[in-house]
Amino acid sequence: MNLSSGTGMTLLLLLCFTTLFHVFPLTEAVWLTIPSSGTKCLSEEIQTNVVVLADYYVVTDEAPQLATISVRVTSPYGNNLHHNENVTQGQFAFTTAESGNYVACFWMDGSKHQEGATVSLEWKTGISAKDWESVAKKEKIEGVELELRKLEGAVDAIHGYLIYLKDKEAKMREVSERTNGRVAWFSIMSLGVCILVSVLQLWYLKRFFRKKKLI
Repeated sequence: MNLSSGTGMTLLLLLCFTTLFHVFPLTEAVWLTIPSSGTKCLSEEIQTNVVVLADYYVVTDEAPQLATISVRVTSPYGNNLHHNENVTQGQFAFTTAESGNYVACFWMDGSKHQEGATVSLEWKTGISAKDWESVAKKEKIEGVELELRKLEGAVDAIHGYLIYLKDKEAKMREVSERTNGRVAWFSIMSLGVCILVSVLQLWYLKRFFRKKKLI
């Protein structure tokens, strides 16, 4: 009986860990090719109160001098969250205060560099940006207990994201219903104008024919 219970618990934990791995995969760096003239941007839709952490650096190539880039990160309302110029590497971190698309743009000085550059960007949000090693040392947890804490964080993140999607869908439905109401009123007004114009045309034609004694 105890063996069966232990086996069931092991399978349950294995299933939870597998779900966590598939829902929140390991963060991988994204490589961006920055042209010598122009801007390359990357955006992600994030809800409020989410921690964002990112590291970026210019990938070393065969050029004698490492290219420098400029970086700007803006919020959905256009507020500057990070701005750095003429650097080869950097980091930015912030907690979102607005829901929407957060944009990170990279560009380089075309007057100094004839060729483009490659930038490695590691962008982490939510539970992926949390320092679990510090949490484990601070709370003195490890092994299965630490994995369960990660799973709890994943569940909270999923729950928060579902609430965000629900609120977003409600706002979109409200806008759609408001738009449909305006379209309905416009259609009624257009129909009324057409009827009024038709009545006026009939009245004018009837009056015209009577003056000409055609009727």
